[in-house]
Amino acid sequence: MADSTDSTAGADSTDSADSAPAATPAADQAAVPTDRPVYVVGGGPGGLAAAYALRAQGLRAVVLEKSDRVGASWRRHYDRLHLHTTRRLSALPGLPMPRRFGRWVSRDNVVRYLEKYAEHHELEIVTGVEVSRIERSPDGTGWLLHATGGRELTGAAVVVATGYNHTPRVPDWPGRDTYTGELLHAGEYRNAKPYAGRDVLVVGVGNTGAEIAVDLVEGGASRVRLSVRTAPHIVRRSTAGWAAQYTGVLVRRLPVGLVDRLAKPMARLSVPDLSAHGLPRPDTGLYSRVTAGAIPVQDVGLIDAVRKGQVEIVAAVDGFEDGKVALADGSRVSPDAVVAATGYVRALEDLVGHLDVLDARGKPVVHGARCPANAPGLFFSGYVNPISGMLRELSIDAVKIAKAVAGKRAGTGTGAGQVSRLPG
Repeated sequence: MADSTDSTAGADSTDSADSAPAATPAADQAAVPTDRPVYVVGGGPGGLAAAYALRAQGLRAVVLEKSDRVGASWRRHYDRLHLHTTRRLSALPGLPMPRRFGRWVSRDNVVRYLEKYAEHHELEIVTGVEVSRIERSPDGTGWLLHATGGRELTGAAVVVATGYNHTPRVPDWPGRDTYTGELLHAGEYRNAKPYAGRDVLVVGVGNTGAEIAVDLVEGGASRVRLSVRTAPHIVRRSTAGWAAQYTGVLVRRLPVGLVDRLAKPMARLSVPDLSAHGLPRPDTGLYSRVTAGAIPVQDVGLIDAVRKGQVEIVAAVDGFEDGKVALADGSRVSPDAVVAATGYVRALEDLVGHLDVLDARGKPVVHGARCPANAPGLFFSGYVNPISGMLRELSIDAVKIAKAVAGKRAGTGTGAGQVSRLPG
């Protein structure tokens, strides 16, 4: 897992944007006006990190956040959520996370950290403003943002950081619209209290589904079933003090096939064979699966719960029939509630889809310090879910984006570094 909650459908390769050909380094682009700020769309970790990094380059950055507070998406995650990445490798640039947060930082402490980050760096944040569309400014020298209340804001550059887990995705299962049972997306799940003594089916075995299933067991659900379409790679979050994230950092740039070969014997040593319980070992390599969008499931109790029969593995959901859930193996089940841990979509189409900067799956064609070739000055941060940790990578990207916007500090002076510099 990276840093939030999921690695389910719709994710793409951690490095696909790195290899996309349609990109132009910002430093090679034409100069932009000096009287306009850089707008950062989104007040989550990616947006806050980008704003700080831009300020560190002497540029004015204005964060536009549609909710009334920073870190809105983190506030909506389920109660027991902790980062699966270490505290030290999850801090944003310019401010370490406090040691008192522990090694695996809780959801509430992530929110506290984001609030402190914005305050500590005195970031310029405007809340209650939702950007609905971004397009080139009429004079062609910057970007025009259409926002709440008919606002039209013109920026020299834009960093889009609206979040990886933006809009809940629930598959269009046959019969879903007429199903009268309780069906909710994992984004609506908070804790197990409402499900004590009840039969619950969790759909999806990404990190979110796995952790919610364990939470339900510990919270007293009478029966917990986990619907699995494709057997996941499961890794220990930490082994003898060595965090799985450390390995992710070390192997991220290695050839996919090599990492697959190295991971296979390690998995056999550290994770028991759960085939008898319905979770066979995957038939594709760990890193091959990552590049296809499936981050390994980090074990926070799932292995033991499956071995003890507390979490029953069942087939994938095919649809809903006669008030029951139809599974791919032909069986029917009648749970009291269904929790769809089926992932999120980025929902960037309305915002930038008309600019031809998204791939077939709705992800930006490039990210980080690279701009789409046809959209100079438009940057994206936080739309990959790398094995090395999302917070770590978006922090690195933030610094790279800021340097790209600033251009060459010495030399031609024709880069984007002349964007609305801060006084003094």
